[in-house]
Amino acid sequence: MIKKAYAAMTALCCLLFASGSYADQPMPWQATLQPAATPIMRSIHWFEQYTLWFIVPITLFVLVLLIVVCFKFRASANPVPSKTSHNTLIEIVWTVGPVLVLLFLAIPSFTLLTDQLTLPENPDVTIKATATQWQWNYEYEGTGENQLAFDSFLLKDQDRAAAGKEDRAVYPRLLTVDNELVLPVNKTVRVLVTAAPTDVIHAFAMPSFGIKIDAVPGRLNETWFKAEREGLFYGQCSELCGKDHAFMPIAIRVVSEDKYKQWLTTAAADLPGAYKALMAATDGPAKTVDVADNVAK
Repeated sequence: MIKKAYAAMTALCCLLFASGSYADQPMPWQATLQPAATPIMRSIHWFEQYTLWFIVPITLFVLVLLIVVCFKFRASANPVPSKTSHNTLIEIVWTVGPVLVLLFLAIPSFTLLTDQLTLPENPDVTIKATATQWQWNYEYEGTGENQLAFDSFLLKDQDRAAAGKEDRAVYPRLLTVDNELVLPVNKTVRVLVTAAPTDVIHAFAMPSFGIKIDAVPGRLNETWFKAEREGLFYGQCSELCGKDHAFMPIAIRVVSEDKYKQWLTTAAADLPGAYKALMAATDGPAKTVDVADNVAK
């Protein structure tokens, strides 16, 4: 029993303080934002910490005032209530104070919004993401005669072995897809987001990138990001869109420019083969063996 309790406590500590190589996905007991992978997300991290310097003192101040009022001005302590109706100093303080706080919050907030909404003039890659119930379709703009487009579905458990995605630490349940969106690192990516004309509203959200934008039927919305490190990043549809809303993940694999170009060239003719080659190059030798074995089976 002691060994089991010790093992359970060790596992709990690992979950609480985990921030390792698989941090670009939701973690058990996670109470903070995911690690930033773009400049915008770094700014969001900073703004979150910045606002706490206002939220925490104000919350504690209001709590103290409530406690003071409860004890000092209760009926038993004040049988004859005060008839004070006006105090000029208090009126000025509680008017000017909130105005200054809102001003200090508004300036960096509007700066961050401007950075998010100012689209780059010459993006390196342009992607169109179209949402339907319940999947994503990706189109790579300007890829020549062989226009690259494919669907991205939630990968079912029974299909993991064939796809070479059995490692749930890297490919978590309910977030892993059959075809990830592959993009180059340190390149500006413009994303055009919409939904099928006869569909409902969805939302394209990637927490590590600091983006979330609605996919509205008949409307083309735009966002952008610049991933600064390689990895496999997970997001989800973040607009309630029907019974399978929870099964509409987004997966973006960020790789080096050379691997991206090689994948793009191969994917135009052989999409499954391009993914297998990319996984072998990014997941390591062990994955290469797994993929080969699964294909043979």
